Amino acid sequence: MKTVYYTQGTCSQAIELELDGEVVKSVRFAGGCHGNLQGIARLVEGMKVSDVIARLNGIRCGMKATSCPDQLCRALEQAMQQ
Repeated sequence: MKTVYYTQGTCSQAIELELDGEVVKSVRFAGGCHGNLQGIARLVEGMKVSDVIARLNGIRCGMKATSCPDQLCRALEQAMQQ
C-alpha cells in the first residue's frame, strides 16, 4: 500500500510511504534535512511498523512539539488505519 502524509510542524512537507502489510517497504521525505532523512528512511525499511513507532514516537526537534521521525510515526499510524 502506498500513501502520502502531509507533515505539520516540521521542515519536511510530506512523507511518501509504502507498506507491505505491517512492514515498511519504503519511505521518502519531501523537504527537510536531506541527509538525515535519507538515513532514517533507510534504517526503517524492512522494520515492522510497531517497532518503528516504538523507537521514534515522541521525538522532538529543538523547541518544536514534533520532529520528522515523530511525523513518520503519525504517518505510519494513519496508514495502518486505512
